[in-house]
Amino acid sequence: MSEQIATPSRFIGLDIHKEYFVAAGVTPRQDPIFGPQRVPNSQMEPWIKKHLTLEDAVVLEMTTNTYLFYDTLKPHAHSITVVHPPHVALITRAQVKTDRKAALSLAQLLAAGLLTSVWIPPQEVRDLRALLAQRYKMVRMKTISKNRLHAVLHRHHFEPPEEGAMFSPERRGWWGALPITRLELTNLQSNLDALAFTEQQIDRLTMCLAELAGRDERMPLLVQLPGLGLIGAMTILAAIGDITRFASAKQLVGYAGLGARIHDSGKLYQTGRITKAGRRDLRYTMVEAANKAARSHSRWKAELERLEPRLGRSKAIVAIARKLLVVVWHVLTEETADRFADPVQVAKFLYAHIFDVGAKNLPNGERPLAYTRRQLDRLGLGRELTHLPWSGKQYTLPPSNQTA
Repeated sequence: MSEQIATPSRFIGLDIHKEYFVAAGVTPRQDPIFGPQRVPNSQMEPWIKKHLTLEDAVVLEMTTNTYLFYDTLKPHAHSITVVHPPHVALITRAQVKTDRKAALSLAQLLAAGLLTSVWIPPQEVRDLRALLAQRYKMVRMKTISKNRLHAVLHRHHFEPPEEGAMFSPERRGWWGALPITRLELTNLQSNLDALAFTEQQIDRLTMCLAELAGRDERMPLLVQLPGLGLIGAMTILAAIGDITRFASAKQLVGYAGLGARIHDSGKLYQTGRITKAGRRDLRYTMVEAANKAARSHSRWKAELERLEPRLGRSKAIVAIARKLLVVVWHVLTEETADRFADPVQVAKFLYAHIFDVGAKNLPNGERPLAYTRRQLDRLGLGRELTHLPWSGKQYTLPPSNQTA
């Protein structure tokens, strides 16, 4: 970038909507220079060519179509700042809010240096987040359909079938033969159709995630940890994106909203509940992983036994979730094993991961046992481990390449 455009000479605020945006510009001294002007979204590119220069710093709020605006604006402006709407609301506290005032306020706040941009993920991270969000919606729809079918049984005091899965395709005839009214039967069949559809979509989306996971070398770093499987690890990677943007584990904990509220004023110092001011999907995944880890791993089980008498089970699990997220930061940043890792258990986790992603999705057609050994060597674990115990059998691992 040349000296002439090292710093912006104009600050442009865009208040964007589904069908139009409102633009306003100010000088570094916050004096208005144009607008506010309302522009249809369909005319965005002509407007950019006419009004924007590489000396303009642009600010807009995060909303549904922000990514499209960001990608279109980026080549034509000095910088693009995308802000979190609640942060702007905390600063302005406007009692009268219009599109024109919102655009002008954004431009003035940017010129004053009061706005901090959120991280804009690259396209592959956006796509992964969308894929996981779609799968989550399908899981919710599946749960709703099952709950409604259970409600039919409870409403009429029907006994569920004693053998076999209640919601398997083979049981469709059993559901259709229930002595209920025609309209209620129609509703029941609709829920059965919804259940079948969601299961099909979940399988389809999971297969796509498995293909991505098999090629991602960060996945073994996460699945070595107790409580994290295919979906949990992919959710973490989608939420975090680039781990290098977090300089410390504390920053990652804050990003997940798992840090404690703090009131420190004068002689008063108080801590409270977690902030919950962060990515909900990351926080939910870590709490879910903490629940699993506290049941299955000796280290986290001991941690739960230590914390539960003082905090209660729910708060203790949240505390473990925070600690587990700190471990996630370390293993991703340092690309190393958890310091409490047991080589045999990690080998089992890695082998189970292969079943989740499918052997066909392993990189370069690698064999499952060879993949397991390579990842153990990468983590610096199991140099002397020669066999993998699995389902009552002992599988021979390839020799380790680790030096003594």
